[in-house]
Amino acid sequence: MLLESLYGLGVGLALGLTGGGGVLAVPALVLGLGFSLPEATPVSLIAVGLAALLGCLDGLRRGLVRYRAALVMAALGALCAPLGLWLARHLPVPLLMLLFCAVLLFIAARMLRQALGEGRGEVAAALRHNCLLDQQTGRFRWNPRCFLSLSAIGGLSGLFSGLLGVGGGFLIVPGIRQFSNLGMHGIVATSLAVIALVSASTVAGFLLSGGSLSSGAWIFVAAAAAGMLGGRLLAPRLPARYLQLGFAVLAGLAALMLFGKTLLPFLIFP
Repeated sequence: MLLESLYGLGVGLALGLTGGGGVLAVPALVLGLGFSLPEATPVSLIAVGLAALLGCLDGLRRGLVRYRAALVMAALGALCAPLGLWLARHLPVPLLMLLFCAVLLFIAARMLRQALGEGRGEVAAALRHNCLLDQQTGRFRWNPRCFLSLSAIGGLSGLFSGLLGVGGGFLIVPGIRQFSNLGMHGIVATSLAVIALVSASTVAGFLLSGGSLSSGAWIFVAAAAAGMLGGRLLAPRLPARYLQLGFAVLAGLAALMLFGKTLLPFLIFP
């Protein structure tokens, strides 16, 4: 019970602070608690989905969630998630894991570069943003490029949610950061809203089909929810640059852990 609580708290805290820390749920369950990938996937989805819902409600209360953008991304995510589920049933697990690790490492490197280079070339970067905020209303100025950019982010997040049982925040956070000038705290809150919406249908399907979790899994889920509340309390007190750096480090660590887990069976000779 202690390990489940500690790992769950860590995942929830990371998710609340970065919006993409839910990507650590599968590594925590597989590496830390000894779950197999098929066992870890529904637990991860439920834990991350519930925690994201709590974070989303907090973000809505604070006026941080760009709800139209979240609905667009969630709609495309829900459409692409079944494709991810289909691919997960037909592709070898090691191949999926290696693909996941490659994407994570790419995103970690990109976020790290953005965080370390923050403050340089901001005017030039703003001109390249597809989704600019209206300074008076605080809402996005919608145009075809903005709609297509957010749709692509949502579709990819849904695809990977179905493939590996992750919330998709590890794609949503850097994606919004790349294509908009929304602040990091708003990005995290909007990411949590998308994760909650996309996870809801998958979790409902699992539970309605008769799926169930062990007592240890439910402890992990409850601890993740508690960690989320703590993360949302801490987030406003931390500079956005530090949140970006934290996200990059978490994504890189998750990639390395999963990479080692995937290759270990092939390195051990009988």
